[in-house]
Amino acid sequence: MKKNFVLRIDEDMYKLLEKWAQDEFRSVNGQVEYLIHQALVETGRKCKKVTIKTDDKKTE
Repeated sequence: MKKNFVLRIDEDMYKLLEKWAQDEFRSVNGQVEYLIHQALVETGRKCKKVTIKTDDKKTE
């Protein structure tokens, strides 16, 4: 389940974020979610999911 919330950032920051998202073929929302996820993984607050494929079976 995903939660909605309001994020207030200045216009210049939004434009930079929008360009970054376009460069990586994401929506602005997707880019923000990706950046937060990366920060959580890098700081050890969230485990990085690793999917290993063996014999056409996926395990996590």
